[in-house]
Amino acid sequence: MEQITKITKKLLTAVLPVMFAVPLMASAPAAAQGKPPLKIGAFLSATGPASYLGSGEMKTLQLYVDTLNKSGGVDGRKVELYAYDDETDAARANTFAKRLINNDQVHAIIGGSTTGTTMSVVPLAERAGIPLLSLAGGSVIIDPVKKFVFKMNHTDMEAVRKIYDHMLAQGIKNIGIIAGTDAFGHAALDAAQKLAPEKGIKILREESFNPKDTDMTAQLTKLRQEKGIQAILNLGFGEPAVMVARGYKQLGIDLPHYGTHALASDSFIKLAGPAAEDMIMTNGAILVSDQLAPNDPQRPVVQGYVKAYKEKFGEAPSFFGGNAYDALMLIKSAVEKSGSVDPQKIRDGIEKNDAYTGVTGAFRMSPTDHVGLTADSLKVVRVKNGKWVLLQ
Repeated sequence: MEQITKITKKLLTAVLPVMFAVPLMASAPAAAQGKPPLKIGAFLSATGPASYLGSGEMKTLQLYVDTLNKSGGVDGRKVELYAYDDETDAARANTFAKRLINNDQVHAIIGGSTTGTTMSVVPLAERAGIPLLSLAGGSVIIDPVKKFVFKMNHTDMEAVRKIYDHMLAQGIKNIGIIAGTDAFGHAALDAAQKLAPEKGIKILREESFNPKDTDMTAQLTKLRQEKGIQAILNLGFGEPAVMVARGYKQLGIDLPHYGTHALASDSFIKLAGPAAEDMIMTNGAILVSDQLAPNDPQRPVVQGYVKAYKEKFGEAPSFFGGNAYDALMLIKSAVEKSGSVDPQKIRDGIEKNDAYTGVTGAFRMSPTDHVGLTADSLKVVRVKNGKWVLLQ
C-alpha cells in the first residue's frame, strides 16, 4: 500500500480533474513480483472542448488496466498507468508528456485525444524513443511516417474518402464544406480538397469556424445560398460541431448533412438533440455493433468491449474509447511477444504485429503504414430517431 500511496500522491500534485495510477492487484500471481512493471502513460482530454473524446478514453484505460492486473498483468508484470488530463490544451499536453517521459519514465504513451495535443508531443516522443499511440484523427500525425508514432483510428483522408463514395452513390457531386480552424479541421479540409478532384467532387464553397464560436448562422447561411450545392460536409468536432448541427436545423436547411468519425459518439447525439437527426457520417463498428453481420470478425470483439464498459460505467462507450482499448491491446501484445518493456522493442512489436482485429478495425502496421487500417472497417451510419442506423 505504501507504493500505491506514493504513486497517487505524485499524481495528485498536478491538481488535475482526472489522474490515477493503477497498481498491481493483490490477486496477481506471485511470479509478477520478480519482473519490473509495465509503465504506460496517457495524456487525454478528459475535460475541455474535446472531453467527449477523452472521457471515454480515460475510463477505458482505467477499466482495462485494472482488468489486466486482476488476471496477472502483462507478461507476468503489473501494469502501472500514469494518466493526465490535458484539458484539450496543447501546451498542457506537452508539459504532461515531459513528465511522463522524464519523471514517470513510462515505456509507452497513449494520447492525445486531438490532433493538436498529439502534434505538440510528437517531437518529444521521437527524441525520447518512446512509442506514442495517438487516438486523434489527423493524417499529419503519421504522414509522413515517424519512427515512434502510431495512430489508432482511421485517417481523415480515409474518412472523407468513405463519405465521398457515399455521396457519389446518391448522385451528389457538388458540395459545401464547413470546417474548424483547429488542427483537425485544417487536416480534414486538406484531405477533402485533395480527394475532391480524384473523386469527381466539386467543392463550391468553404466556410470556417473557430473553436470558441457559438453561432454558425452566418457561415451556414452563405452555404445555403450558394447555387448548386447538393450537400454540406461538417468537418468539425466537439461543441462547435454541435453548434453547426443546431444552426443547420434552425435555418431549415434541407440539404443532406454529412460528418466524419470525429462526431461518432452517443454524446454528440445527446448534445445536438433533434439537430443530429438524419445526419450521415462515417463511424467505426462500435456504435452499430448490434447491427453487424453474424460472421463479421469484429462483432465479438466490439460486443465484448461494449458489454464490459456498460457494466462498469452504466453507459455506452464511444468510438474513441474503442481506440484507447486497441492501443492498450497492441502494447500488451508487443510486450508479451518480446518479453520486454524496452520502448524500442515495444515499438518494433507494434510495427511488426500480426494482424490484430480490434474494436476500431483490423490493424496491420508496417514500416510504411503506422495506422494499418483500411476504409473497409469504416461504416456509414445515419442518425434516425436518436439512434445510430447502419447504412453500409
